[in-house]
Amino acid sequence: MSKMPAPPTKASTLTEQLDTAVEVVNLKKNYGNLAAVQGISISVAPGETFGFLGPNGAGKSTTINMLCTLVVPSSGTAHVAGFDVVKDRTEVRRRIGLVFQDTTLDDYLTAEENLRFHADLYGVPRHQVRSRLEQVMQMVGLWERRKHEVKTFSGGMKRRLEIARGLLHAPRVLFLDEPTVGLDPQTRSHIWNYIHELRKQEDITIFLTTHYMDEAENCDRIAIIDNGTIVALDTPEALKGSIGKDRVEIHTDRNKDAIDTLKEHFGLDATESEGSVVFHVSSGEQFVPRLFAELSIPIRSVRVARPTLDDVFMNYTGRTIRDAEASTTERMATNPWMRARSRR
Repeated sequence: MSKMPAPPTKASTLTEQLDTAVEVVNLKKNYGNLAAVQGISISVAPGETFGFLGPNGAGKSTTINMLCTLVVPSSGTAHVAGFDVVKDRTEVRRRIGLVFQDTTLDDYLTAEENLRFHADLYGVPRHQVRSRLEQVMQMVGLWERRKHEVKTFSGGMKRRLEIARGLLHAPRVLFLDEPTVGLDPQTRSHIWNYIHELRKQEDITIFLTTHYMDEAENCDRIAIIDNGTIVALDTPEALKGSIGKDRVEIHTDRNKDAIDTLKEHFGLDATESEGSVVFHVSSGEQFVPRLFAELSIPIRSVRVARPTLDDVFMNYTGRTIRDAEASTTERMATNPWMRARSRR
């Protein structure tokens, strides 16, 4: 088995001063007539936690795979840690860690054996393996379980072990593709506590994909992606502030009539989402009494909320992420080509 060239040590990476950790210009990926990624451009600063937020099938994983040299772009350029993902694949791989959506651990090996195999594959110097292995396993709270077979681990423990494995060779950029998918809310919260802790201890940039709103809030900046295109990019607070209005959600027995009336009488553009009518207004709580007084259609319930990232997604795409995922599922059910590419 061929090994990766020896990775740079943490001390040496600190001397590699770069203006950007990830630089992407007009990156595209086509599968036949399917445009999975359509001209993405981003710049991620060293030490930043950067997130791709979007529904399944939006192009998040395809982009990650191109940045990690697993998929060749159709056009455009991308540099990770200063190296071209097409021309300098080996140099890129030396400087990145990757945690996939689905586990890639060997269940019949112990946690320590899984990490030692990774250290050998990446050419981590033998005299550094023991100390580095203990460091990363302590970081994710698994040092005491290092002699246990992975098949005895819970889903959350496996995810933590994969994060430790991704850190073992001291990468410059750690890619996390849906790092908490399938985990319960409490375990997801614990995973994020570990991620926050590793940022304090490691000189590292984190690039993640997610379709969870609360998870995206942990990022320094977010790129909202839909149908292979970035529709908005900024800090979570700036994105929510860009809407500037409250979200009002009402339930009626005649949603279509309510949408028409809101447009004709109030001049509001409303949409139907998950069985309710949703629209945005300034000072939502002050608007509600007028709504009850002037809307001719009986209202069964009403809810007012400050803008969320889901509102931002709806503002830029016209639907919620859940609605977008439902549409993607329907398309995949009738399109064998998209089913084959659904994991990308």
